[in-house]
Formats: sequence, structure tokens, C-alpha cells
Amino acid sequence: MAIDYLQGARLQFVGLHYETSLYELHGPQFTNRYYILSGAGTRQLMAFPEVVGFDSYQAMLPATVAALRLLFPGAGGDVDILTILRGGLNYPVEEACARNGIRVRDIHFVSCERIIENHIITGLDIKYEKIRVSKDRVLVIGDIIATGDTLRLCLSQVVDRFRRRGGSIRKIIFFTIGGTRAIGLMEKMADDIRAVFPEFEGFECFFYEGIFTVYENPGASGINVPDIDFGWKGGCISPEFRHFVLGHPYSLLEKCIIYDGGARRYEIPVHFHEALEYWEGIWGRAAQIDPVALVAEKLGYDHPLSYEEWLEVNHFQDLPETGLLDLWNEETALLENAAALSLEAIALQRINAINAILKQYE
Repeated sequence: MAIDYLQGARLQFVGLHYETSLYELHGPQFTNRYYILSGAGTRQLMAFPEVVGFDSYQAMLPATVAALRLLFPGAGGDVDILTILRGGLNYPVEEACARNGIRVRDIHFVSCERIIENHIITGLDIKYEKIRVSKDRVLVIGDIIATGDTLRLCLSQVVDRFRRRGGSIRKIIFFTIGGTRAIGLMEKMADDIRAVFPEFEGFECFFYEGIFTVYENPGASGINVPDIDFGWKGGCISPEFRHFVLGHPYSLLEKCIIYDGGARRYEIPVHFHEALEYWEGIWGRAAQIDPVALVAEKLGYDHPLSYEEWLEVNHFQDLPETGLLDLWNEETALLENAAALSLEAIALQRINAINAILKQYE
């Protein structure tokens, strides 16, 4: 039986750095440290698929700088960067290190690609690696984590290379737009790595805007992709991101909060075609989709909750009260009024907007 690592977990506010809110999630079963970052750039990136290319990279830079400043409060320090191609190139970890005066000693590469057939992941393939082994290394990694299979395969290979060549790993700092499965994976991998390198201190993992979940089925819309698309239910989403999305209601109904990160940066027409395919699916199925069930699924709970229940579901019990009551009221009102939403009209608006942008890339 899988462990629910978020059971009993509580979010605590760490501070505001470079206009980025930093939270730490404390859980009774954690051996690693897990943080949530919320900043203006990452909120825009993850609410709007229109943020593409270099802008998507820039959107994550302030939050990444703030996170590294938390871990390296004074100038100095050194790390290695492990880039998992392609998605890892989206993360501004090298530039964030430079801005914090952190020396990057080596940059390692591992190319791991999903094999997808009919929208189903059927396997993974490592096609390339460049790993320069040394002792007592701190690895910094940025990548999307959905199921965690890519990270598991890549890190297992990297740890094996360090072991075989006489190196060692002291710590792993991870930046991710990712889901809850990352926690179980990192808890297990920390034990596995300590069995190889007893001095391993563990993972320090930073999630942008929240710890999401992946769909296990096509969902209320009937068209979400299991094990790929992200959602809120069962996760832990920053209050700032929840509030931001409610200010842009169609963002709540997007396919997921990221789509495919690699395509978004390097194959922009592919990214927009994926977004377009989703909204065309909503438009074509609008009469069959229950808008109340869809909004409930997106908010992460099935029916209106009391304020105390809402705090517990979202792991907010230990947060300062400022703004939380208003946020609960906004979400409750949206759910209570969801029956009046015209999914066909919303989808048509999004289709027209995406088609207008797509013309610039084709």
C-alpha cells in the first residue's frame, strides 16, 4: 500500500525573498526537506500557456535565485549541475547560481526521453550522458516530475557512475514543477543513495507554486491524460497561486498547469497545438461535461467545505490568517456558481486566442 506522504503535513511560511514567498512543508514522515516557491513570474507561467520560449525560463529565475539564497545565505559555495535533457534546460539554475556567487564546478548531462504511443507513456530511453565524477558533490537539478520515472532512472544511473568511478554525492538540490509522487520517490531514493554514500545528507526540493498531483483517469472533462496532466486534488498549492488563478477563471480550467515543458520552450507550435487540442475537446464535449464536477475537480475538493475543513485539506492550518478567509470565500462562491458557467463559450474564447497566437509561429 502506497504511503500518503502529505497525510498530516502542514505548510509553514518561511519568508519573503526577492518578492518570492517561500514555504516549507513539514510532514511526520519526511526525511528530506520540501519547499514551495511562489512568485509573480511562476504564477504567470503556470496559469497561462501563452508564456513560452525564453520568457518561460525568465519567469522562474527570481524564485530560483531566492531559493538558492535561502540555502547559501552568504556569498560562495560550489555545486555541480545535472541537466536532464530536454526539460531540464528550462530551469535557470546556472544563472541563479551565478547571481548568488555560487561556483558551478561541473555540468553533467543525461538525455532521457519518454516513449509515448497513443498518449500513453510506454517506456523511457537514456540516449546520452556526460558525467564527470568527483567526491563530495552537491548536485543541483531542475526538471518536471510527474510520475517520477524519468528522475528515478536518471539518478540511478548517475549514482551508479559516481560509485563505480570512486566519487560521492553529499546532497541533491532539486527544482521542479512537480507532483506529490516526487516526495515518495525522493524519500526512497535518499535511503538508496545513503546505502551507497553514507554521508549523503538528502534532498532539498523546491516546488514552484505547489505540489501537484497527476490525473489517474481522463477526469471530469473526459480528455485529460493520465500520468501526464497535473491537477490540484490531493496536493498542496500555495495560497498565492490559488488566489491568482481565481482572478483568471479560465486558467483554472486549463488542461494542466504546465503542458509539456520541453515543447513550451523549444517547440512552441507543438505546445500551442496541444493547448488547442484540449480546448477544442472541451468545446466539442461541452454539452456532456458537468461544469460543477469540473470546477470541483480543479479546486481539489468535491463539495463546499467549512473554513476549518478547507484549511486542513490544503495544509494551511499553520499559515498566517491574512487573506485566507477571503480566498476560502472566493473558492466557495466559484463552486456554488459553477453550474452557470458556459464551457462552450469559455472554450471558444480560448480557441480563438490560441489560434491568433499560433499564427505567429507557423
